[in-house]
Amino acid sequence: MAQTKKIALYVVVVFVLYTIITSPARAADLVQVGFEGISSAAQGVGAFMTELIN
Repeated sequence: MAQTKKIALYVVVVFVLYTIITSPARAADLVQVGFEGISSAAQGVGAFMTELIN
């Protein structure tokens, strides 16, 4: 099982590196979308916690 996880991790790393090398603009767009999603989720949690306190 651990061997499978290592192989999967290597495949993901190679894919990410390939994507960055072949199309850096697209990779930057994907990272931006990811950070926007994380930011939206954090804002949602903050709003939820604020409403719980009030």
